[in-house]
Amino acid sequence: MTTAPVNIEELRALIAGALEIEPEEVTDEAHFADELDIDSLLMLEISTRVETAFGVPENTVVVSGARTLAELHAVVVSKLDSETPAQPVIRPRPVRDPAARLFLFHHAGGSHLLYRGWAEFFPQDWELCLVEAPGRGRLQSLPLIDDCDRLVDYFHTAITSLLDRPFGFFGHSMGALIAYRLTRRLHHGGDPLPDWLGVSAYGAPRGEAGADARPHLMSDDELRGWLRSVGGSQPQLLDDDAVWHKFAPVFRGDFRLLDTWAPPRAPEPLPVPLSVFGGRRDKLTGEDGLLSWEGFTTNFRGLELYEGDHFYLTSHWRHLAAAITAAMRSSAA
Repeated sequence: MTTAPVNIEELRALIAGALEIEPEEVTDEAHFADELDIDSLLMLEISTRVETAFGVPENTVVVSGARTLAELHAVVVSKLDSETPAQPVIRPRPVRDPAARLFLFHHAGGSHLLYRGWAEFFPQDWELCLVEAPGRGRLQSLPLIDDCDRLVDYFHTAITSLLDRPFGFFGHSMGALIAYRLTRRLHHGGDPLPDWLGVSAYGAPRGEAGADARPHLMSDDELRGWLRSVGGSQPQLLDDDAVWHKFAPVFRGDFRLLDTWAPPRAPEPLPVPLSVFGGRRDKLTGEDGLLSWEGFTTNFRGLELYEGDHFYLTSHWRHLAAAITAAMRSSAA
């Protein structure tokens, strides 16, 4: 690890080189995502360059949550080296005594970065908890968990100490399944239940798992083609062999979880208010599948559809946050 002082101008030039722009365009406070249009893949590239230049641990930049050059400089100077074990719950805006907590569960092949930036759209006295599965992000050194029940066990242990106040669950795609199964685990174990459960872009569990599409068994070319058809994955991830091979095991592990779990045949409805969200052009989950969640709760709060495909939520953060906030408050009243 380098012991030389980290010059912010060196970082500025490094980022400008990755973006192929002039260094003066990378101001200290320019927001990476909003003003510089840095997506997750560009951030991965910048992270790699920073690691090489300054000797910080792998993925330090990606998992740090730095949003500007000034923040990134502070991260590199402090040389975050994960001296304490990484935890699966990331709280981007810790609140000393939160009025409520909202747990957010990511999609297959994804990470907590799906919800990066969401905290600013929620009440200031709420604490958002981004729940990360092993094998990615700050937990990349841990083995992937490709079994639904085992992942639910893992998350159950991770969040138990945080259920001491009103809370809600929201999960997108695979995250919807995990949020639902975790709610069932809490119910059966006599633990506190969420005031509200939100499921997104995932149809209600059927009595028998579908065998028509089993992505974890596809060849690399088939899987990449299937992901392109579904939408939502960055072209660079699917077109760049080096990037793809880095992320392919995560996709396969998560799809194995989805393809092999055994849905309950006649589950009792959960005593938890449940809302459903989806994209109008989602090729994976149709409106009928989303509406079938009504039979899985004693308090169905309806379906909200947005323009977009399976990853509609990336274009509707503000509206979705407002809908979640209203649903949580209404359910807790």
